[in-house]
Parts: sequence; structure tokens; C-alpha cells
Amino acid sequence: MIKRYERQVMKDLWSDQKKYDTFLQVELAASYAWMKKGLISMDVYEKLSKATYQISDIEKIEREVKHDVIAFTKAVALSLSDEKKWFHYALTSTDVVDTAQSLILKEASQIILEDLDQFMGVIKSLSERYKKTPCIGRTHGIHAEVTSFGLKFALWYEDLKRLKKGFIEAADEVSLIKMSGAVGTYAGSHPDIQKIAAKYLGLKESMIATQTLQRDRHAKYMLQIALIGSELEKIAVEIRHLSRTEVGEVREYFNPNQKGSSAMPHKKNPISSENITGLSRVLRGYALTAFENIPLWHERDISHSSAERIILSDGTTLIDYMLNRYQDTLKQLEVDTIQMDRNIGYTQGVVFAQGVMNHVIQNGLDRSTAYDIIQSLAMSALKTRSSFREFLLGEDQLKPYLKASELDVIFNPETYLKHVDAIYQNVFKD
Repeated sequence: MIKRYERQVMKDLWSDQKKYDTFLQVELAASYAWMKKGLISMDVYEKLSKATYQISDIEKIEREVKHDVIAFTKAVALSLSDEKKWFHYALTSTDVVDTAQSLILKEASQIILEDLDQFMGVIKSLSERYKKTPCIGRTHGIHAEVTSFGLKFALWYEDLKRLKKGFIEAADEVSLIKMSGAVGTYAGSHPDIQKIAAKYLGLKESMIATQTLQRDRHAKYMLQIALIGSELEKIAVEIRHLSRTEVGEVREYFNPNQKGSSAMPHKKNPISSENITGLSRVLRGYALTAFENIPLWHERDISHSSAERIILSDGTTLIDYMLNRYQDTLKQLEVDTIQMDRNIGYTQGVVFAQGVMNHVIQNGLDRSTAYDIIQSLAMSALKTRSSFREFLLGEDQLKPYLKASELDVIFNPETYLKHVDAIYQNVFKD
């Protein structure tokens, strides 16, 4: 991952140092299991547990042997004596690689879950702050009816609850050991070795495998990451639209020394939201690649390996970056409630048309007639940029069913937020 889009915690997690440290952790788990099975003595295991390596040795050997795990085992063997014959005993390379990858993904998932919780905390706080703040709702990009600005955040919070649940499930499914040998039969080992090593490493067991863990698990994991990214994009697109000059209801924070354009000094652009939009596209691409990794040849091939070296590290790193960057953006979001009020009135009151229609129906006018009259008056108000309220009061057909005092209630934005509390109780009941 390029430096611009990574935090140090993920950079460290996906470093070569961490990878080889985790390889060694897996190798020693297998050695421990063999000690428990009685193949090697406690003394031999203790000597193996003191094994070390130098990355420079691994790199040098790999240039010769063209195999990273063999290079790793040979580099480790340089730190051992006679006990080295038991290092990597009865393991195939993928036993080490897939299990180590599971351990690293388990750590990555914990970081992402912490990010999600923090992000959801910001979303919840904003939903509470703007719970009863009226703004215009838009359908098809057109002014529809009054809603609450806080409801936008409440909706996103509910989305994130689902996505968190899905991510936890997917993370659990990639947190497992694979130590069943070259084609998954334990031919050179024993099922107890995997069982003991799984407990040692804090991983679940794979019930059956080939030489590899099956990649539908990893595809599901990457899909969940892409879904979280797409939710962030969903939020970002809304912020971008509301930031448009013609709308002007929100703005990303712009510090005094920040510049928006090299050509236009007046520009303040929603660059963080646009950044999130772009990066979410990358995550969806990674998810597609993960799906392509599912059908491997026979008991395995390595067509998935090169792709996973990129998508797993970059995917987890990107979503970590995105969640952290965008929560900071939303914390500092500038909300213009005065402009929200202006926008509610931008269409001369026609956004209250349904409220008027429902009211006159309740007072005895049939629905078809009510709809046609109110639609005609609304279109006239829009066309002439005149007061919809005045058109309503001047319409003789409506006078038996509508009073001016009743319009005061219908044209009050707060009338449309009367059930917001009930919605919030549903969303935040846990």
C-alpha cells in the first residue's frame, strides 16, 4: 500500500518482519504439538523455541531457491543445531502460509472492528445532535418532503450495525488453522497435530481442506470489507451533494492555510468525501479478485497467491485508513441549519403538498379530486415562483375542506418530525 493511505498500525502488521515472525509462531506451534504427541522431547522443543532468523538471509536464499518458505526454513536453520531436523517437520508450505495469514487477518480484523466502533460512535453522536433538525428530503434529486438531518445519520448507523455483524462473521471464518499436509489428508502428519496447534495459536480448526484453505472464506471477508467501504461512499456521496454550492447545507472543515485549487483561490472542495468515494472503488475491485481466487486447480495451484499478497494487505489497510480519515471529517463537519431552512422554503411551499392532500381527504374530499387540484396548484406555484399557500387559500374547491389555521400546522416543518423518536427507539434500542 502506498504511504498516503496507510496507518502505521497496518503497515507494521503487513510488514515482512511480522510475516516471518508469524511463520515462526506457526512452525513452533507445530513443534509444540509434536512434543505433546511424544515425537520430540521437551528439550528439543525448547531448543526449537529459541530459533531466530535474519530477513537478509531469507532474501539472499530466496534469490537462489525461488521459494519464500524454503528460504525462511533455511534461514531459521542457521540458528539451530541438530534439532533443526525437526523444524518444519511434516508441514507443507501452505500449512505455514495459510495459518500465518489467518493469524495476521485475525489481528487486522480486531483493528478494523475497533475502527468501526469508533466510526459508529461518531455517527451516533451526530444523529443525536441533529435529531430534530429539519431539512428537505430529496427523492430522484428533487425536493420531496421535510425530514430530519439526524435521520440520515441514524440510517447510516443502522446500516453499520448490519455490516459489523457481517464482518464479524466473515472475520471468524478466516481465523482458522490449516495443518493437513500436501493434499489435506494428514498423510505425513496426524489430525491431532492440527488440533493441538489450533488451541496453541487460538485459531479454529478447518474441518477439511486441500493443500489450501478454501477461498470462499477470503472472498466473503473481502466482500464485507468492500461493503463497509461502499457504506462509507454512500455517506460521502450524500455529503458531497449537500456541499454543492446550490445546496450549501454542509461543508467539510477547511483550515485557514488549506488551499482548494491551484487556479481558483475561492474553492473549498469536499476532498475527503471524494477520496473515500475513490478508495471504495478499489475495495470493490479487490472483492472481485477475491472471488476469482475461489476456483483453484485440483488440490491447489498458486494463482490466488500473488493476488492475495496485494488484496488482503491493501484491503485491510485501506478500510482502516478510510474509517479513521472519514470519522475525523465527520467530527468536524460544518452544518448550516439556516441554509437548510432556506432550502425547505425554496420551492414556495409545494413540499407540503402531501400534507395538504391528506388533510382535505380527511375532511371529506375524494382523493382523486384532491390530488388533481393540489397538483395543479403546486405546478402553478413552481412555474410562477409564487406562494403555494396563497394558491391553496384562493382555491374555491378547497375552502370547505381547508382553513388558514390548519395550514399553519401543515406548513410547519416540525410537524413532519413527529415520529422521529419512534424511529430512533428502533435504531438505538440496543
